[in-house]
Amino acid sequence: MRKTSIAKVSMKKSLLAVSVAAFAMSAQAEDAATLYDAIADGSADLTLRYRYEFVDQDGPLDNANASTLKTRVTYKTQTFEGLSGLLEFDNNSDVLTGDFNSTQNGKTDYAVVADPKYTEINQAYVDYAAPASTLLRVGRQRINLDNQRFVGGVAWRQNEQTFDAYTLVNKALPDTAVTLSYITNVNDIFGNNINGENHGILHAHNSSLDLANVSAYGYLLNEISDTYGLRLNGKLAMDSAALMYALEYATQEQDQANGYTADYMLAEIGGQVAGITATLGYELLGADDDGKGAFQTPLATKHKFNGWADKFLATPKDGLEDLYVSVSGKVISPKVTIAYHQFKADEGGADYGNEIDFSIGQDFMEHYNVLLKYAHYSADTYASDTDKIWLQLGANF
Repeated sequence: MRKTSIAKVSMKKSLLAVSVAAFAMSAQAEDAATLYDAIADGSADLTLRYRYEFVDQDGPLDNANASTLKTRVTYKTQTFEGLSGLLEFDNNSDVLTGDFNSTQNGKTDYAVVADPKYTEINQAYVDYAAPASTLLRVGRQRINLDNQRFVGGVAWRQNEQTFDAYTLVNKALPDTAVTLSYITNVNDIFGNNINGENHGILHAHNSSLDLANVSAYGYLLNEISDTYGLRLNGKLAMDSAALMYALEYATQEQDQANGYTADYMLAEIGGQVAGITATLGYELLGADDDGKGAFQTPLATKHKFNGWADKFLATPKDGLEDLYVSVSGKVISPKVTIAYHQFKADEGGADYGNEIDFSIGQDFMEHYNVLLKYAHYSADTYASDTDKIWLQLGANF
C-alpha cells in the first residue's frame, strides 16, 4: 500500500537525523577529550576532476561544449566501539563555457551533456560493525553491485548517483557476502531527489569455486519493476596468459498498468596475454513478446554498457542486442581501450547502428591522471549519428 507524502517526509527526516547523530558520535568518540583530537584522528581527502566534453549530433541541436570542474571533499572518522562515519561534499561548476544542455540550465538549443551545476552532500553515513561479521550502514551512500549493470553509482558523470538507504552486509559464511538494502531515496545524476518508494535490494555473492564467482540477486523496485537473476564469471590463469568469461541471466516484471515480462542475457569470453585483454561479448535486453516494452536498468551505471555515446540509456521498445568486441591494455605506459558495438533490435531484427569507442589514459606524479576519450555512433534505424570527445584531468590528495 502506498504511503502518504507525510509519511515519506517523516521517514527521510528520521534517516537524516539518525545519520547525523550517529556520525557526530563516531567523529568524537575516538578521543572525547577534545573536538580537535576527534577530527585529527580521522582522514580527509580532496579530489578534483576537470572535464571538457564536446558533442556533435546530427539534427537541429547546436554542438555542445561543456567545461566543468568537479570538487569533492571526503572526511572519514576512525572507528570507536564498532562505529565510524563518513561525510562527503561535492560541487560541480561550469568553467569558461557553459554552451550545453545540462537538463537543468534551460539551454535546450544545445545537445545534452548531463553534468548540471550543483553543490550537495554526496555521502553521509554511519557504519556499525555488528557481531557475526556484519556491517550495518545507515545514511546516504553509494551502492555498487557486481559490474554495476543493475545497481551502481554512475561515477563517470560529474554528479554521482547515491542512495539514501539502510544497508546490511554479512560475511559470516566462507567466501560469501550477503547484501540487503532498503532504499528510501535515489539521488540521481541530474541533481534530482527521486523518492525510492522503498526499494529492496537482495544480493548474494560467493567466490568459493576456483573457476566461478557466483552472484544471485533480486532487485525489487517498488512501482517500477522486480528483477531476479544469476551471474557467473571467472578466470583461468595459464602461465603468462589467462582466459576469462561471464554468463548472466535475469528476468524482469514491470509494475506499470501495462506490466510485462522481459529477459536479460549476457555471454562474454576474453583472453589476456602480456597485459593485453581482448573480449568478445553478446548482451540482450529483451523485448516483451506482446510489444509492450523491453528490459530496463533504472539504477545502473549505464555509461559502462552499450557504447559510450549513451544512445541506449533507455532500452528501445523492441529490445536491444549488443554484439561487441574490445581490446585494452597498456601500450608502453598509457592504458588504451578500443571497442566496437553492433546494435540490433530483439524484436524484428532491425539494425539500430554501430559504434566505435576509443580511450587513452595515464596516471602520473602519484596524484594526477589524464584521460582522452572518443565515441562515434553511426545510426541506421535508431537515433542519429553522434560524435563525442572528452578530455579529463584529475587530481587526488
